[in-house]
Amino acid sequence: MKTLRRCERLCDCYGIHIRKLSVLSEAKPEPLMVEKVVHADRMSNLHYLLQLCAKTRSSIGGRACHAQIICMGLEMDILTSNMLINMYSKCSLVGSARKKFNEMPLKSLVSWNTMIAALVQNAEGREALSLLIQMQREGTPFNEFTISSVLCECAFRCAILECMQLHAFSIKGATDSNCFVGTALLHVYAKCSSIKDASQMFESMPEKNAVTWSSMMAGYVQNGFNEEALLLFHNAQLTGFEQDPFMISSAVSACAGLATLVEGKQAHAISYKSGYGSNIYVASSLIDMYAKCGCIREAYLIFQGVVEVRSIVLWNAMVSGFARHACALEAMILFEKMQQAGFFPDDVTYVSVLNACSHMGLHEKGRKYFDLMVRQHNLSPNVLHYSCMIDILGRAGLVHDAYDLIERMPFNATSSMWGSLLASCRIYGNIEFAEIAAKHLFEMEPNNAGNHILLANIYAANKKWDEVARARKLIRESDLRKERGISWIEIKNKVHSFTVGERNHPQIEDIYAKLDNLMVELKKLNYKVDANNDLHDVEESRKQMLLRHHSEKLAVTFGLMCLPSDIPIRIIKNLRICGDCHTFMKLLSKFTSRVIVVRDTNRFHHFKDGLCSCGEFW
Repeated sequence: MKTLRRCERLCDCYGIHIRKLSVLSEAKPEPLMVEKVVHADRMSNLHYLLQLCAKTRSSIGGRACHAQIICMGLEMDILTSNMLINMYSKCSLVGSARKKFNEMPLKSLVSWNTMIAALVQNAEGREALSLLIQMQREGTPFNEFTISSVLCECAFRCAILECMQLHAFSIKGATDSNCFVGTALLHVYAKCSSIKDASQMFESMPEKNAVTWSSMMAGYVQNGFNEEALLLFHNAQLTGFEQDPFMISSAVSACAGLATLVEGKQAHAISYKSGYGSNIYVASSLIDMYAKCGCIREAYLIFQGVVEVRSIVLWNAMVSGFARHACALEAMILFEKMQQAGFFPDDVTYVSVLNACSHMGLHEKGRKYFDLMVRQHNLSPNVLHYSCMIDILGRAGLVHDAYDLIERMPFNATSSMWGSLLASCRIYGNIEFAEIAAKHLFEMEPNNAGNHILLANIYAANKKWDEVARARKLIRESDLRKERGISWIEIKNKVHSFTVGERNHPQIEDIYAKLDNLMVELKKLNYKVDANNDLHDVEESRKQMLLRHHSEKLAVTFGLMCLPSDIPIRIIKNLRICGDCHTFMKLLSKFTSRVIVVRDTNRFHHFKDGLCSCGEFW
């Protein structure tokens, strides 16, 4: 009787009611497991069942096993205790796991590692670090699994200081050369934007596995080092290292960032040759790559080809691709289809569908989706959602509503929000809100000349010449600089870049001659250079020349010279395409009967037969 009461007390500590084991044995889906425990007479059966409960996240079965362990007097056995800690952590019962750990009179290294890993898995990172410190104070030696577990938590929080300390700690303990520790270290460094340290860690590792290569490539892509990511991918191929889906996905993402369609297609071929073409991460990266390279049809074909393995990641990639190409109707239809297929929209989905509304000026649809996100799907709008709504309202001419939304937001407005409002004010000539937006931008981006020039142009459009002169004087007397426009075009596996007034390209004289001839022909279609689209503080004649030689005009001219007539001309630009170049591209597509695709910082423009896919709204 005393033994029974003791067992009851121990069980109560873990929320286990020993007298109700008969009820537990009837619970689904664990009746067979509990029945085996009740009748088991060997320790191995209990261990097997504990591992099974941990694997299936069966807290009811796990507690029943624990009750039997207590009744059999095995609760202090080290191996059994470690299994209990693991089971409770896998069932997200970290409190019970910690209690079991604390009551152990003897702890092996496995006990500490299991508990630290349990804390990390359940987002108790700081507690895991504290336990590591306690472990050291008690003189328990650590190994590579101890360090790598805590480093994973540092990556989640981007805790670079703790990472550096753990790096030093691993060097002291001679575990820094271990593949798991090295991979975890470079992952944290890359996640914290210390890409140089990550690269050094990668190069110094004597042994690398697939995760190591994938982590380094992903780190390069996440930090904008796309060329380095592709180079690493090629090195992996040369060394005979077998690619995994994460490496291929990173390579495809790097191609998307560089908008290199040829290399993207090569990575696509490798993915299918390797058998990873239908992998969720590879497929979503391919959809994104084709969309960013201006091939929205190819992106949709990839999406259609992975019907059986679709996930929210794939749906989001496709909705985002449609939005980027101003296919608002297609994005909204896909938004409805994904719900019919049983997928609920998440934060990323709503950012994409709101972007689609923004690109087409659909402010009523935008309001509908913004309300739907909160009311139906119980999502809290973040900075990106509010930024989309401000852009939607501003582009639709509802500048006052956009400003009201900024005032009512639960957080401070970002520079992109104020920039969006300022751009809308320029379109609709609203000086009042333009000055408010510009004031905030001057404080947030003190070295950005574009904001000052944009405000000056708003003044000029409203004939506020004194204010124009004051703004121009400020630009001349300060160190403000406007970002230089650059356009890229890929010809025969080589990327050619152009800047305004380009002089370094080996064929530049021929390009200028061809462009002059095109200007003559387009004037017959009523084309006239519009100097109002140039934001430089120079004389009118100089503005005419700068506009005439904008980087995208040079790039498209070179494309006409080099590409077959049946191939679309695809151009990437680092700034928003100006109104004059937009008109030029429309007329050029009509005159040459060519399809011209321009990707600027805002969206894609598909020019065909004298029209643009944006519908004059960008």
